[in-house]
Amino acid sequence: MVDAVVSVVLDQLISSAFEEAIERVRRVTAVKAEVDKLTSNLLAIKAVLSDAEQKQVKEKGIRHWLDQLKEASCDMEDVFDEWITASRRLQIKGIPQEKTVCSYFLVLYFLVLSCFGFKLRHDIAQKMKEINENLEGISKQKDRFDLHVTRSSEESVRTQSIASINLPDVRGRVEEKDTLKRKLLFESSEQQNAVQIISLIGMGGIGKTTLAQFVYNDNDVISNFEKRMWVCVSDPFDEYGIAKMIIAALEVPDRDLEDVKSLSFLLDKIEESITGKKFFLVLDDVWTEDYRKWEPFHNCLMKGSHGSKILVTTRKETVSIMMSCTDMITVTGLSTEDCWSLFESIAFFGKSSSEIGQLEAIGKSIVDKCKGLPLAVKTIGSLLRYKKTREQWQNILESEVWQIRELEEKLFAPLQLSYTDLPSEIKPCFTYCAVFSKDHSIKKDELINLWMAQGYIRSKCNEELEMIGEEYFNYLASRSFFQEFEKDDMGVVIGCKMHDITHDFAVYLTENECYSTDVNGIIKSLSSTPASQKKLRHLMLMLGHINASFSFAKLNAKKLRSLFIHSNHWVSSQELEDVFKQFTCLRALRICGENVWEIGNSKIPKAMKNLIHLRFLKLSWLRIKELPETCCELINLETLEINRCTRLKRLPQGMEKLMNLRHLIIMNHVYLEYMPRGIERLTGLRTLSEFVVGRTGGEHASKVCKLEALKGMNHLRGLLKIRMLGDLANVDEAKHVDLKEKKNLDRLELWFDNVGMPDENEENDEAITKVLQLPPNLEYLGILHYRGRSLIFPNWIESFNKLKKLLFIDCKKCESMPPLGQLPSLEVLTIWYMDSVERVGDEFLGIENSCLHGISSSSSSSLSTAFPKLKHLTIKGSKKWDEWYFAKEDITIMPQLNSLDISLCNNLKSLPDQILQSKTLENLTIEKCPILEVRFKKDTGEEWPKISHIPSIRIGHWYV
Repeated sequence: MVDAVVSVVLDQLISSAFEEAIERVRRVTAVKAEVDKLTSNLLAIKAVLSDAEQKQVKEKGIRHWLDQLKEASCDMEDVFDEWITASRRLQIKGIPQEKTVCSYFLVLYFLVLSCFGFKLRHDIAQKMKEINENLEGISKQKDRFDLHVTRSSEESVRTQSIASINLPDVRGRVEEKDTLKRKLLFESSEQQNAVQIISLIGMGGIGKTTLAQFVYNDNDVISNFEKRMWVCVSDPFDEYGIAKMIIAALEVPDRDLEDVKSLSFLLDKIEESITGKKFFLVLDDVWTEDYRKWEPFHNCLMKGSHGSKILVTTRKETVSIMMSCTDMITVTGLSTEDCWSLFESIAFFGKSSSEIGQLEAIGKSIVDKCKGLPLAVKTIGSLLRYKKTREQWQNILESEVWQIRELEEKLFAPLQLSYTDLPSEIKPCFTYCAVFSKDHSIKKDELINLWMAQGYIRSKCNEELEMIGEEYFNYLASRSFFQEFEKDDMGVVIGCKMHDITHDFAVYLTENECYSTDVNGIIKSLSSTPASQKKLRHLMLMLGHINASFSFAKLNAKKLRSLFIHSNHWVSSQELEDVFKQFTCLRALRICGENVWEIGNSKIPKAMKNLIHLRFLKLSWLRIKELPETCCELINLETLEINRCTRLKRLPQGMEKLMNLRHLIIMNHVYLEYMPRGIERLTGLRTLSEFVVGRTGGEHASKVCKLEALKGMNHLRGLLKIRMLGDLANVDEAKHVDLKEKKNLDRLELWFDNVGMPDENEENDEAITKVLQLPPNLEYLGILHYRGRSLIFPNWIESFNKLKKLLFIDCKKCESMPPLGQLPSLEVLTIWYMDSVERVGDEFLGIENSCLHGISSSSSSSLSTAFPKLKHLTIKGSKKWDEWYFAKEDITIMPQLNSLDISLCNNLKSLPDQILQSKTLENLTIEKCPILEVRFKKDTGEEWPKISHIPSIRIGHWYV
C-alpha cells in the first residue's frame, strides 16, 4: 500500500509538469541536485517495501515505520502538487516562461507565496532540502529491520475478466432453506400477531444474508406477498435512513415526500402504504439492542395484513429477543462436504484433472482452516484459483498468518493472505474502500474516478486510466473482495458492495486513516483523540437526522484527502465555507443532501478555489442555482458530477480552464439551459453525460456553445445524451458533429424536446435525422420526444449492427412501428407513448423494408427470423393501438423472447399467437389494458389457455 504512494511521488518527480515547474525557478541553484537526491532515496526505499509490507503483519515496528514513510510521502505529494499547479496556472494566465528579470521575481514570488505559504526570504531549494532531511531520517531507520530487496508480484491484473466475478454463492443449506421458506409461507389464524418476525442468527461470514437472499428471490415467496422490501440496516441504526429505504422499496411517489420534516411523517407514509397489504420485509444486518429505536417501526409495521412477515438477520440473539421475534433460526457453519464443494468450484476452475490431483489434498487441509465460513472459503478459493503450482498452495497452507491471534479472532486470516498477494498498485484501491459505510452501495465508475483522484491509477503505455481502473475493479472482484454486484439492463456490472467482515478488514488495515460514521459517532470517537484526527485522510460523515449538526471547524484533520458528506438536512453555506478553508488538501469532495426538500437556496462559497488539489467533485440534491466562477480555478479537477441539483440552470463560463477534466456528468433532473462557450476546448473529456443545444437568440446568446463543439471530443466513451435537438435552428450544425468518429461512444440518447420551436415543426426533426451520423459501435440508442411521422432512418443503418437496446419515448406523431425485426443484435426494445399507431403487422418485422437489408446478410436464412435475439419487449401508452397481427407464417418471430410487458393500451384486443406460443417466454405483464385483462383472465378468460404455460404472469396488479 505504501509502495503505491511512493510510486506516485516518484512519478511526480520525473513528470514533464514537474520539470516545467523547475524550469521556472532555474536560477534557484541546487534544486535539481536536491531532486536527484530525493529520487535516489525513494528508489532505495521502494526496493525493500515489498519485504516490509509482508513483515509488518507481525512486526509493529515495521508497521510504524511504514506509517511514517506514508505520511512523509503524502506530504511530499502535496508540496509537489502545489508547485505543479502553480506552474499550470501561470500557463493558463498566459505568462511565458522567459521574462525579464523583473518578471522573473514576480513569478518566483507567485510560486513561493501561493504554493508553499513561506515568507519571501525562503526559496524552493530550502523546501527541497527539508524534505530530503526528513526522508533521510526515515531511510536510515529501515536498516534496523533487516529488510531485503525483493521484487513485487508481477502477476498481470489484465488476466481477470468480468465473468470471473460470478462466483457461486449457495452450497448446502438445504434444511435451513426449507425451514425458512416454510415459515415464510405458513399462515395460521391462531397466531397472536398478524405480522410475524423471524430471525436468522449467526456469526459474521456464516451466510445469513445469502440465505435471506435465496428465499427473498424464490418464486413461491414472491407470489405469496403483495409487497417485498429489502433494507440493509447495519450499524448505527439510522431510523430516518431506514424509513426512507422502506419507503423507496414501497415505491411511494417523490411528490408525497416533498414536505418531509420528521421521522413520524415517514412512518405514517409507511403505515399508509402497508395497511391491509400482505408484505415481506427483510432487515439485513441488525445490530442495535435499543428497543426505543425499534419500537416506532414495530408499531407501524404491525399494521400489515395477516400473513405478513419480517425477516431479520443478526449476529446477536439479544437483538432477536429485543425485536420480539416469534421464530429464531440459528445459522451454523457449512458442513465439510459443502465447504469443499464451494471451494473446488472456485479454486479448481480452469485447472486440468492432473493439476487437481496434485492439489486436492492440500486444498482440503486449507478448507479445514476456514472453519465452515462461506466467506473464508470463497476468499481463499478465489486466491488459489490463480495459483497453479503445488508449492504456491503449500505456501498458503503453511503461512504464519493462520497463527496470528488477532487475525484469527476477527476471521481476517484468509483476507490477509489474499490481500498480501495483491499487486502493490491494487492494494490502496482496496483499502480506500474503508471510507465507505457498511452495506454502502458502491458505484463502479465513481469508485474508479475516486481512485484516479487519489493517484492510485497510473498510465502505462498510454493505456486509458479508466480502463486500468476497470481492470483493478475486476481483479478485486475476482478475489471476492466485492460482492452483491449490481448490473444494468444490458448485463454490465455498475456497482457492488463489500461484506461487512471484508469492510472491517479494510478498516483494520488503514488504522483510522479511513473513517465512516454518523455525526454523533465522530464526535465521540475522534474529538477526544487529536492524534487520530491528524492521521485521518478519508472521511465519510453521515448527518442522518434532520436536526443533526456538526462543526467542521472543530475537526482537526487538515490533511484530509477525501470528504463525503451525506446529509438529511441543510448543509449551510457557512459549513461549506469551513470545509473549503479547513481541508485544503482534499482530492475528493462529495456533498449529498439526499431527499432534502427544505434545504432552501444554498450557495457554493467562492472559497472553493482554495481546494487546489481537488480532482473529484460531486454535488447531489443541493438547491444551488449556480456554481461560482471560482470553481474554474480548480485546474486539477478530473471529475465534476452534478446530480439532482434541480435548480441549477447554467455552468460557469470559465469551464475551458478545466484542462484536466475527464468526466463532466450532469444527471437526474438537472436541466441546463445551454453549454457554456469554450467547452469545446475540453477535448480530453472521456465522459460528457449530456450536451444541451442552446438557443441562438435571447439574453444568453453570446454565452452559448454550438452543437458542433462536440466535433473535437473524440475520446468520449459510454453514454452521451444530446438534449433540446428540437431547438436546433440551423440543421447544418448537425452535419459537423462528427459522431461517427467517436468509436468509444456506445450509448446515445437524442432528445428532441424543445422550447423554441413550434410543436408542429416535424420537418425540422426529420431533417436533423437525415444529416446526423451516428457512432459506429452503438449498443444503445434512445429517441425521445421526436416529432417526425416516420422512424425509418436509412442513413443510420450501418450503426445498427451492434445495437442491443433501443428506446422510443413520446414519438407521438409516428403512425407505424419502425421496421426493426432484422436488427441482428437487438435484445431490449422499449416503446412508450407512440400515440398515433393504430395497427402493428408484418412491417414491424422488417422483412418488407429493403432499406434494412444492409444491416446483415440478406440470405433467406437471415430473413426467416425476425428479432432473432430480442429478449425483452415493452410497449406502453399506445392509446389508438387496437390490432397486433402477423400474417406471415413462414418466419420465426422472437425466438429468444423472455419477457413481454404491455401496459396502458386501452384498445388493444389481442396478442400474436406466434409470441405467446414461444417456449422461451417466462414473464408476461398486462397492466391497464382493460380488453386484454378480460380476455386473458385466469381460468375464465377466452384466451387464458394460450398463456397458462408461462411461468410468471401478472395481470393488473396481481401475479396469477
